[in-house]
Amino acid sequence: MAGKTFFTKGNSASSGVTEEISAFLGKESIFEGKMSFQGVFRLEGRFEGEIFDSGILIVGESAKVTGKIGVHSIIINGHVEGEIIAQEKVEIHSTGQFYGALITPVLIVNEGGILEGQCQMKNRSREEETLHPSLVQEEHSLSS
Repeated sequence: MAGKTFFTKGNSASSGVTEEISAFLGKESIFEGKMSFQGVFRLEGRFEGEIFDSGILIVGESAKVTGKIGVHSIIINGHVEGEIIAQEKVEIHSTGQFYGALITPVLIVNEGGILEGQCQMKNRSREEETLHPSLVQEEHSLSS
């Protein structure tokens, strides 16, 4: 990206941290496959596949994500289906919808947000010992 883009979470219930976006997938974009990224990735389009060993994923209101996700943190404003392992936290905002299984030490669901499925809240050290087999693939390590 040529210029710097900043994203500030506008919801007072969130941490209010300003982050630089290192990657962006727009509304009209469709991506299928495996992805890994550093920093902050804002997704507004459609994604189907796997995201592992990555930073902060922001799922925009227009986004539809299907697959397995392993990130530091995820902020859900759109639609996500699948499996999430977040090392730090999962935030589901008022327009966010998550359907599937997730593992995270911190979960925030704002009023209006939807969470349907399985949720395990564990620290990383204990998580690795007891993960449900369908949530982890041996080829993808989430440790830094």
